[in-house]
Amino acid sequence: MKLVSSLKAMLAAWTGSVAAAVIAGINRVVSPRIVRLVEGDDGGFAVEAAGKADNAPTRIAWADSALSAPNLANLFRGSRVEIVLQPKRFLFRPLELPARAADFLEGIVRAQIDRLTPWSAGEAVFGCTAPVAQGADGITTMIAATTRKVATSYAQAVAAFHPAAVAVCTDVEGHGSRVKVFEQSARGALDVNRLSRALQLVLAVAAVAALLSASVSAYVASSLGAQEDEVARQISARRAAIRAGSDGGDRSPVAALERRKYETPASVIVLESLSRLLPDHTYVTEMHLAGNKLQISGITADAPSLIPLIEQSGHFTRATFYAPTTRAPSDPGERFHIEARVEPKNTVTP
Repeated sequence: MKLVSSLKAMLAAWTGSVAAAVIAGINRVVSPRIVRLVEGDDGGFAVEAAGKADNAPTRIAWADSALSAPNLANLFRGSRVEIVLQPKRFLFRPLELPARAADFLEGIVRAQIDRLTPWSAGEAVFGCTAPVAQGADGITTMIAATTRKVATSYAQAVAAFHPAAVAVCTDVEGHGSRVKVFEQSARGALDVNRLSRALQLVLAVAAVAALLSASVSAYVASSLGAQEDEVARQISARRAAIRAGSDGGDRSPVAALERRKYETPASVIVLESLSRLLPDHTYVTEMHLAGNKLQISGITADAPSLIPLIEQSGHFTRATFYAPTTRAPSDPGERFHIEARVEPKNTVTP
């Protein structure tokens, strides 16, 4: 749990610093319009603004910790509002310090604020005038301080209209410059906390997307690996079958072709055998060979004598007439139709 808390704290600190840097960069590039509210003796405020918005008020009333005037949203939205309070609301204290303390003026005053004012460092807000040299080794500054409650009451009243920033200032008698005692960035579109949370959300979404991408990549890689293994297995099996066939196995393709060669009668050999065994007075006009079944038709002088000749050859068996023997007046002999079974001997017997 401590590790998780530490990581959360580190992430929050990092996103906060990035958000602050982004907002600071934008503010340097795009300076907001300055609207200055100067408090009058009656507690109301006179409005000083360059390029005032349309129908913007010139004076704003203050009552019950609230500003009252028309079109305040158009006047304050996106602007830097400086509230200049009268000096009577502040406590002023001069302070003498060594010259080398000029670079650490704010920290020194904060450390001594409870001695310089009746409030503690948490209860007070303060500002210092620019240090003035006092002799060779000293400087003097004027401190203006008031309670945090007073400053925040005015700042909160303006913050409701979504300005870019709110500052509380006052004039110091005898000094030509104003002193800023309090400033806060309003929670607008470029609020540091809101931008920091948005950055954390973006990082979380990116982390989830990366995790999902890694999971999908692992699944796809596993699936492709399995398919590759299956293809490799099929290739190996096919190669083994081809090697077995080249080795002459009984179930190999080569062996199957060899068996078919010797089990199927060759048409050329059948025709050659018939031409050798049939007598000269016999003419074959048609021959059909389907598997091991032979059918021949033709003309001969003695049809019955052909049956024993065909069966005695050794190439044919079960010779028989499958149609009647006929003799036409124009035929030189008997027209025969003989059917026989072919014995697959793919060699010619002399």
